[in-house]
Amino acid sequence: MSASGPQLIRHEGHTPRERSSCGWRDRLISREDADLNPAAWAHAVDIDGSKLHYHQRSTELYYVLEGGGSVMLDGVEHPVSKGSLVHIPPGVVHGARGKMRVLVVGIPDIAEDDYFEVEGQS
Repeated sequence: MSASGPQLIRHEGHTPRERSSCGWRDRLISREDADLNPAAWAHAVDIDGSKLHYHQRSTELYYVLEGGGSVMLDGVEHPVSKGSLVHIPPGVVHGARGKMRVLVVGIPDIAEDDYFEVEGQS
């Protein structure tokens, strides 16, 4: 059986490392890959200075790859460590702190107009 549609294999370091609202990220698949028409995006993020924010349309999944810390969800702090999964539905104010590398998956792709920063730090 042959595959239909474009495919992608990307390795860490194949895209520029950039600052995001949560830390330093490597875009693994994102809106720049529009030719693939991805149903979601995925970034590997080193948490550093995460800002509290929310999305009106998008769901996020955080999967802790290394390290640990905490994730704030609507003002409640939840400890996380390697192997933890956090489901963040639209509208939930969230942020993270600690020293950890997290795989962040957004469904659908989080557009610039679906990011809303709130006062305070996580």
